[in-house]
Amino acid sequence: MIKLRGWEALLIIGMILSVIGVSLIHFAAHPHVPIFIVIILIIGYGLLKRVPWPALEEGMIKGVKSGIVPIMIFMLIGVLIAVWMASGTIPTLIAYSFQIVSTDYFLPSAFIATAIMGISVGSAFTTVSTIGVAFMAVGTILGIPMAMVAGAVISGSLVGDKLSPLSDTTNLASSVAKTDLFEHIRHMLWVGIPAFAISLILFIIIGRTNTTVNPESMEEMLTSLQEAAIVHPFALLPAVCIIVMAIMKKSAIPTMILGIVVGIATSIILRGDIMIADWMNLIQNGYMSGAANEEIANILDRGGIQSMMWAVSLLLLTLSMGGLLSVLGVIENLIQSIQGAVKTTGRLVLSTVFTGIGINASLGEQYMSIILTGEAFEKRYKEMGFSGKHLSKVLESGGTVINPLLPYGVSGVFMSSVLGVPVLSYLPFALFCLLCPLITIVYGFTGVSFSKNK
Repeated sequence: MIKLRGWEALLIIGMILSVIGVSLIHFAAHPHVPIFIVIILIIGYGLLKRVPWPALEEGMIKGVKSGIVPIMIFMLIGVLIAVWMASGTIPTLIAYSFQIVSTDYFLPSAFIATAIMGISVGSAFTTVSTIGVAFMAVGTILGIPMAMVAGAVISGSLVGDKLSPLSDTTNLASSVAKTDLFEHIRHMLWVGIPAFAISLILFIIIGRTNTTVNPESMEEMLTSLQEAAIVHPFALLPAVCIIVMAIMKKSAIPTMILGIVVGIATSIILRGDIMIADWMNLIQNGYMSGAANEEIANILDRGGIQSMMWAVSLLLLTLSMGGLLSVLGVIENLIQSIQGAVKTTGRLVLSTVFTGIGINASLGEQYMSIILTGEAFEKRYKEMGFSGKHLSKVLESGGTVINPLLPYGVSGVFMSSVLGVPVLSYLPFALFCLLCPLITIVYGFTGVSFSKNK
């Protein structure tokens, strides 16, 4: 790692955000292109600074290496969705959602349901790829804008991801800040409860004023769904297995594999046939329902390894960019510069939140936003009389909730790929994600929930 001047680090970050921002907003480009351009520019700058090529190459390798597990999870979820379509798990969730969800208040219903699911399983990815997909399908049938539904689903899944003791980011934040897990969760309620309440009120208002529900077509669509796919209580067995594995705190990959295996077994039992060639094609290319109804076909025909390759390729580019920034020491340099300006509680919280957001924007990686920010500010929080629970709360509120709002962030790539809605489209409706950092900053400047140690 080389030593950059402060203005050089700012120049690189400014260049990254400018290229990505202009490309996405002005030219409506796929995020792959600006990230690829940025990688070339960073390599060029590194060579100008006489950084050896092997060092730059090693940085990219280390960056990509850190994303092997997320890449495997992405592909497994692609397979999971395809298998659960074939087994009837997701179609059954869709059918049952009609009966338990209010059509007049669909957005708040989806928000509450995904929040409960998220707290139960502790994973935003699992919540979005299972019940989230079902709500997207129901929203399509009801004629509700997909960006709104995606915003409600993502907001609800993040509620669970931030407040569940089973969540990996929740455990990571408490570990980095060296505080008890349940003390961290109790302190997160200061942010989580108001953010949840405000989001719920806004979803009620948005849902009532901007949606056009057509109840007459619902029965027809439900009939078409039952004709095109399996709808049976037994088809929910794979979902039950996933929930049980999550409660038992099993790792994501074994949990996904079990869900896939049980899904295949369920499909074989309910359909009564075993076509190995068809299953291989389904795993690669996704489920094809053959439904005569075009809307139902668009809902059911999805999943497979191939469907996640767009996300995987973007993730590889983003992680490579992050590895190059680490070699050049850009993030470390900026954090050191920020710490010097921290004099008050408000500035401390604001700096921590912005650092988490900046690392997300620079690296596209939520875990590093917790680790690097936590390590950088841990000493300063202690010096100013705060305990680990205060730091862990800010790390969660200002770091991980931002990642789904970045078109090239790991979570943003995943959410947009699974739900089929661009990040910039659902961003205004991901209310919980937008509110958490704002509430935390307000707390910092008012002193609410930031009582110092005696």
